Order: sequence, then C-alpha cells, then structure tokens
Amino acid sequence: LQKRLTQDRAERGLHPVELRLDEAAQAIISGTPAGEKDFDTEFLDYILGVKVVKGVGEAIAHIAAHSTGPEAIVTADEKAARAFLNQVDSAAVYWNASTRFTDGGEFGLGCEMGISTQKLHAPGPMGLQELCTYKYIIRGTGQTR
Repeated sequence: LQKRLTQDRAERGLHPVELRLDEAAQAIISGTPAGEKDFDTEFLDYILGVKVVKGVGEAIAHIAAHSTGPEAIVTADEKAARAFLNQVDSAAVYWNASTRFTDGGEFGLGCEMGISTQKLHAPGPMGLQELCTYKYIIRGTGQTR
C-alpha cells in the first residue's frame, strides 16, 4: 500500500501521498515521522497519518480521541467491522468503502447545503431539511411541573 500511494503514483505523474507515521509504522514502512498534531489535523492535501494499533479497540479509542470526521475500517473480519461500526461515534462510518461517499447527493438528500463532520443536530451531509431546526415556543401563566 505504501508503494502504491507514493512511488507508483509518482511514476504515473500523480502527486505522491506523504505518509506521516507513528513510531510503530516507521519500523515497517518509510515516511515522515508524525508530529504532535498530525492525528488531529484534516490535511486537505495528499497527506495521510498512519498509526499502528493492536486491535479494533485501540483503533476506536484513537478515533474517539482524534476524529475530525467520517471514519472507515478496511477489514475482512466481520466481528471487528461490526464493533467498529457500532462503537465509533462519528457522522458516518464505513466498512470497506471510501469516506468520500459522505456527500448529500450520495446519501439521497439532494443538493448538499452543508456538511457537519462533528456532532451538530444532523451529522453528516445535510440537505435543506437537515439545515432546519426546531424552536419550541411555550407560553404559560405560571405553570410548574
């Protein structure tokens, strides 16, 4: 995967992906050592933070501490995938699919008016309906519960 993202892309005239690696990943593949904020950053560039984890539980904990948006797991292990999908608190979670599908049109919401990758009232892609909120106006004459 490292070769496909870096060397193979460069050979095809494409921008190679810069890999920012934690210590365990550095022992396996070449790349740039990850900085203090690399796992808290949405790069908006050809940069990928790589962290080696011991299992799905550690991956979920890492995501809980550092998530900035939709999350994906790539695995053939159905048990791990189900744990990931059920336990990751994100606007959208994916199993063996690209997070690039997090889009209003892809989700059948029509024109995308905005997107929340955090925890607004409507996480994920937002169509017109999701941009609307409720406002309850209660009028009373001194009632108490």
